[in-house]
Formats: sequence, structure tokens, C-alpha cells
Amino acid sequence: MANLTDPRIISLKGFLFLLLGSLASALLIAQLPDIRYTAVLAIAVWAFCRAYYFAFYVIEHYVDPDFRFAGLLHFARYAILGHDPDRKKRG
Repeated sequence: MANLTDPRIISLKGFLFLLLGSLASALLIAQLPDIRYTAVLAIAVWAFCRAYYFAFYVIEHYVDPDFRFAGLLHFARYAILGHDPDRKKRG
């Protein structure tokens, strides 16, 4: 599969993620209209966003600047092993 490069399609994909998250959150809040559940949902969303930022920005810019992760599973393997087993050794 080729990398996505069209800025319009990338923007559409971002908008669709935002729409999906908003709809899912609205459905949960409609089912449980209590401020406590809404607050817990907001905290969970915030925490997952920070974890994603950590995995793809902090690690690449401060821990291992030569490495680029392909996805969350790739990051998990890197985090568990402490290195990337697929990385070519430099000679």
C-alpha cells in the first residue's frame, strides 16, 4: 500500500477521525448523562492523546532520533524489546 500524500485526503481523514470521536463521545454522554462520566471520558481521551504524542513525538525526537515508528504495534514492539529488531545495522 502506498503512503497517503494528497493533502486534501489527509485533511479529510483527520476530519473523519474527529467526527468519529465526537459521535462516539456524544453517544456515551447521551447514554450516561452524568458529569462524572463525562469527566472520566474527557480524562481518558486526553490521556490517550498524550500517550500517542509520547509514542510518536517524544520517542522520535528525544529518545531515538534516528528511528521512525510505523504504527502503534511497531512502537509497542520497540518499547518491549528496547530496540527495533528490523533496524539495519550501520556499518
